[in-house]
Amino acid sequence: MPSSLTPYLTFPGTTREAYAFYEKSLGATINAMLTYADAPRPETPPEGCGPMPTGDGIMHAALTLPGGGMLFAGDQPPGMPFDGVKGAMLALQYDTVDEAQKAFAALSEGGQVTMPLGPVFWAKTFGMATDRFGIGWAVGGGPIPLGTGA
Repeated sequence: MPSSLTPYLTFPGTTREAYAFYEKSLGATINAMLTYADAPRPETPPEGCGPMPTGDGIMHAALTLPGGGMLFAGDQPPGMPFDGVKGAMLALQYDTVDEAQKAFAALSEGGQVTMPLGPVFWAKTFGMATDRFGIGWAVGGGPIPLGTGA
């Protein structure tokens, strides 16, 4: 049975803004943008959960990248601490250097480049940046086949 892995990001109330940025920067499509007010209200909340948040905060957003990859996100529920994304980054691989350069330039605008684009042994270009929303990205283009040596 096939499986997939879809990253799920949490933002401190900026999901709507971040997804508009990713849609434009990556040529992606927003498929869902559901607010807490859109969610059905169970008569009894699940055990261990407090009352369901209300309002226009984003409960769930879904974005589809060209090529079919998906990215989910939502705003941190009110009353829960937000610590940002730590110890992880999102990796994008492009067939060409030009595609990687365009995505990297867009994602790093207003953010911080942590490794400028340049050649590496696995790709003609590769770089890392943290975008203006605090999300780390690793962007590569023009993959170079790696040996399968033992």
